[in-house]
Amino acid sequence: MPSTPLPAAIDNRPRTAVLLQWVGMGDLVWHVSYFRRVAETSRGGRVALIASPTVFARQLVGHEPWVQEIIDFDRHPRRHEGRQGRHRGVLGLWRMGVELRERRFDRIVLFTNHTNRSLVALGARIPERLGYGTTWLQRRLLSHGPWIRRYAGPAVGAYEDATMFAIAQGWCDAPIAPSLVVRPEALQRVKQRLQGLPQPMHALCIGSSEPYKQWGSDNFAALATAIASAGHGVLLIAGPAERDMAQAILQRVEPALRPRILAVTDGTVAETVAAMSLMKTCLGNDTGGVQIAAAVGTPTWVMLGSRPVLNHDPRTLHNLTARNLADIKPADVARIALAA
Repeated sequence: MPSTPLPAAIDNRPRTAVLLQWVGMGDLVWHVSYFRRVAETSRGGRVALIASPTVFARQLVGHEPWVQEIIDFDRHPRRHEGRQGRHRGVLGLWRMGVELRERRFDRIVLFTNHTNRSLVALGARIPERLGYGTTWLQRRLLSHGPWIRRYAGPAVGAYEDATMFAIAQGWCDAPIAPSLVVRPEALQRVKQRLQGLPQPMHALCIGSSEPYKQWGSDNFAALATAIASAGHGVLLIAGPAERDMAQAILQRVEPALRPRILAVTDGTVAETVAAMSLMKTCLGNDTGGVQIAAAVGTPTWVMLGSRPVLNHDPRTLHNLTARNLADIKPADVARIALAA
């Protein structure tokens, strides 16, 4: 249970910032439950979240009570922005440290294996610096342990490292599955937009950050056709970069079934969270959308092929693996969705 905030005059808990190393929305989703636990041990039950703008932290968690403020660590902008981040390179790291120094944090919690984030904390003159300590140099720059050993198993390592770190620090005693809180106003907007789709509805996450994660338009079109043919609604959901792909998928579906399918590539991240909470299932590429869907409790299947698996939410998020991504067949995925 969250701790009861103490009056400011007697709250001796440290003013805390947490820093997320990774730059994807799914990466933030994996860490949120542990950030909440850090907040319980911090001044006012809140923390400042330092994260890349690419994780859309304000839309994903900015409304939650444990978030005091969100500080952009603008190091790796998205490719289509065509610019260099203000915190890129050695000078950018120094600039980040100076910006944090002005806030006078008592403690920073670094969810990272990267030594350069420890340099930022040192430059910010934050007295208590906690981090993974998976290298000797990082340990030298942190204020104290306990340290962890970097994960080297069959799953994606980011969540596993965060879990070991949180347990070592005493913020939890077992892994915590990710969860997100839906914004009520976003939920109302999404309900209005989806009211024409038949029930139940299934989300297909068609976007991908890398080509090797992309299942393909033909596969998604076949999957959408199978689900719509059963009388169910289909939501094709992605970002603006996938607008043409979404339209190409729709064109591959026979005209009589298209009213049962809606493509949304212009919604906000907050609206994506809300939409996923209304779905019967979510199926898609390894992208932020499937992590969001699982975090709001929607049964989710992610097409991986032969890659490290996702173990952070075994009850809700399921891995579809094969020797090659192309070996995962739309008919098999459709049977899973319709039987759920």
